[in-house]
Amino acid sequence: MFKLLFVSSTSACFELENDNPYYSPEEYTVKLNGKNYGRFKTNVFSLFDLQPDAEYVAEVPEDKYKLTFRTLSETALIDVKSLGAKGDGVSDDTYYVQMAIDSCPQGGRVLIEGGSFLVRPIVLRSDITLEIRKGAELLGDTVEEHYPYVPARLVSDGREEITASWEGLPYDCHQSFVSAYKAQNIKIVGEGAINGNADNSTWWATPKGRKVARPRLLFLNKCKNVYFHGVTCKNSASWNLHPFFSEDLGFYDLKIQNPYTAPNTDGLDPESCDKVEIIGCVFSVGDDCCAIKSGKLYMGKTYKTPANRHTLRNDLFQDGHGAIVLGSEMSGGVTNLSVCQCVFKHTDRGLRIKSRRGRGKDGIIDGVLFENIRMENVITPLVINMYYFCDPDGHTEYVWSRDPSTPVDDGTPYLGKFTFKDIECVDCECMAGYFDGLVEQPIKEIVIENVSFGFKEDAKPFKPAMLENVRDFCKEGLYVDNVERLVLKNVTFDGVVGEKVIKHNCKEVIEE
Repeated sequence: MFKLLFVSSTSACFELENDNPYYSPEEYTVKLNGKNYGRFKTNVFSLFDLQPDAEYVAEVPEDKYKLTFRTLSETALIDVKSLGAKGDGVSDDTYYVQMAIDSCPQGGRVLIEGGSFLVRPIVLRSDITLEIRKGAELLGDTVEEHYPYVPARLVSDGREEITASWEGLPYDCHQSFVSAYKAQNIKIVGEGAINGNADNSTWWATPKGRKVARPRLLFLNKCKNVYFHGVTCKNSASWNLHPFFSEDLGFYDLKIQNPYTAPNTDGLDPESCDKVEIIGCVFSVGDDCCAIKSGKLYMGKTYKTPANRHTLRNDLFQDGHGAIVLGSEMSGGVTNLSVCQCVFKHTDRGLRIKSRRGRGKDGIIDGVLFENIRMENVITPLVINMYYFCDPDGHTEYVWSRDPSTPVDDGTPYLGKFTFKDIECVDCECMAGYFDGLVEQPIKEIVIENVSFGFKEDAKPFKPAMLENVRDFCKEGLYVDNVERLVLKNVTFDGVVGEKVIKHNCKEVIEE
């Protein structure tokens, strides 16, 4: 059995219904209208180069299952080459690409095909589809001065509008390579690429100390109903995809790629967004693969907008610092998060929550489920760190103090219930898990059920979390401190050195 996840006028995305993380149990054939379309090994597969407003039958013969679907209709098609774009990777095609977007009628499609289109920053409009076909790419200009300065705030009639953000606060930024502001009903589809070209620029060479922050590959500010399907996003100057205060977003069968050494090149960072689906995507980046955020104290206190209703399923996360990360900018809270049927490979940490004092009382993380996950060569699979040493004051006593008389105040975040279920971890190195709650406000509950940890024979020492005074660990078990309720059901360890579970300041422990 399989189901339809997404359809545009020229593409469709489907998901097999099984319990295997990311990969299908066996390779399978997909037929389209009775003809072989291709062979697939993953639970999510896509069809491209379809005709608008046409009925199709997708079939997986091995399952003896067919699904009939219809592509969306469209009002117009504008090929950027018909307007004068060269697509030779040298000529400046910005004018032609932007003109195609600006002139496209509501419900129309802008086509990028047959070349490398060198452009300066472009802005998307509502109610259009941007199709980047296989072999084509939007290629970023490498001159920093060609990325205009965007002020952090605009004020009109006493009302503040946040127009640029960096790491959870209003901050002046260079305009992102692709952006949209208060737009809706946008689709970006195809097998082509959005290539920021930062590997041929100066962005990565001078990442710190900038008065104006580096651009994202894509920035969505207060947008609605935006969907990505199939495209490759790569070589971003900083974060790749940054949806900001947006809702009803879908990311399907994407490839998000940056070199492991590229600074601050997170894959996908939805910030204070509602109802986000990330399904069938592949991440390989230079920082956290996917970081769920809701701003630092000013943003959380002022706008009180949590990251809510996020679903991540059948994704592959590899070669990043953390696979799935919550925070550290979480002052608006994170609620109703589900991560399931995913595979993590060669990341420093797997499921990683990071926060600290000063994130604020609106920084509530609760109702979080991580289920049916396989981790391979993940140094530390599970981490919750409430003493994360970020920000200019990150190394001060205010952040690292373990004084039991520390009061709960307006700067104290809250961590509720976390469930880690049906997870297999092989070739770990540092330790199975590190859970370190605030002494004044412990983590409410951690449930670990049907989880196995196995370690490399030649594992190397490593620090499990970024905080003051933490030692190196190697082949150790679970470390749990300041957790009110800890539930361990069918948790197994292979190759652990020393105690399997080290507990401090836990009011209730249930082990089965």
